[in-house]
Amino acid sequence: MNQPIIISLGGSLIVPKDGIDIEFLKKFRAAILLLCRQGFRFILICGGGTTARAYQGAAKKLINPNQKMLDLLGIEITHINAHLVRLIFGRAAHPEVVKDPTKKLNFQEKVLIGAGWKPGCSTDYNAVLSAKTYGAKKIINLTNIDYLYDKNPTIYKDAKKIKQIDWPGFRKIVGNKWTPGANTPFDPIASRSAQKLKLELILANGKKLENLKKIIRGDKVFIGSLVR
Repeated sequence: MNQPIIISLGGSLIVPKDGIDIEFLKKFRAAILLLCRQGFRFILICGGGTTARAYQGAAKKLINPNQKMLDLLGIEITHINAHLVRLIFGRAAHPEVVKDPTKKLNFQEKVLIGAGWKPGCSTDYNAVLSAKTYGAKKIINLTNIDYLYDKNPTIYKDAKKIKQIDWPGFRKIVGNKWTPGANTPFDPIASRSAQKLKLELILANGKKLENLKKIIRGDKVFIGSLVR
């Protein structure tokens, strides 16, 4: 069977601030199933995104939670998101959500859905571990922006777009410390491991599904940023 393509699917694409994005999920499902019919297989790792940050924010207002508590809360949200994504793929998806990305499954389905595992990192790290487990050399990280920037473009108007960067340069942007609920281009812990494994990382806007198809099919010209 073909080597699966690893996608880290941002939770804020699944459930943005105004609720579950039904239209996006319909279109995403259609795009992935089309690619499956063309011979591709996928491991989709679902994040917690906006929902996880909302729950973590509530916990901070109610009690004084430590980092592990916040991480565990976020992990539970990733499981909910992953179960929803698994359900919409029906028989095309493996019947269980995978939580331990270090255990290799000989899954026969076209799609395998994963979610959060352990405290101390985000689901981006699960995507990296999945790449290691299944021998993939590339991860596609889908968020709600087109490119990587040198600083947060929603705060700084002079933020500069970066189309290609090496791992040392990328890690200067994302930092080295994981904070539960952090909204970074890619988890710092995952970035460190991805660099060690010499993986390629593509950061792209998950809403632009025709562009995603180009990336998956290996087109050299696409909207997004490449880290390697």
